[in-house]
Amino acid sequence: MDDSETARRALEHALEVFPDAEITVVHAVDDLEAAYGGGPAIPDAGGREDEPDFFADVRDLAAARGHGGDVETAVVEGTPADAVLEHAREGDADAIVMGSEGRSGVSRVLLGSVAEAVTRRASIPVTIVP
Repeated sequence: MDDSETARRALEHALEVFPDAEITVVHAVDDLEAAYGGGPAIPDAGGREDEPDFFADVRDLAAARGHGGDVETAVVEGTPADAVLEHAREGDADAIVMGSEGRSGVSRVLLGSVAEAVTRRASIPVTIVP
């Protein structure tokens, strides 16, 4: 989840297709981009006050959709594709649902598509939502 419109559509899709499943919404902080930006890579571990603002919207959307399962949130650090895949492996995920694009401009051209990298390397089903 990167607070893009495609990421939101991916969440809506996951809530619809997996209405009673445990869903973990992952925000990957690119450690290289964070380092060059001068800020901390991951918020200090201390609770919801340190999470991205859009995680509140994630919980609100799940509640509004009447999602019957748990919706967890996680902030992970690393190259986004690697971080998403590692989190899925460690969490024993059954599937990955993600937006088709989040980055734009030069960053996306130089670094490649996270969705493409996840799709190529995942050992579980990946659904890409446009």
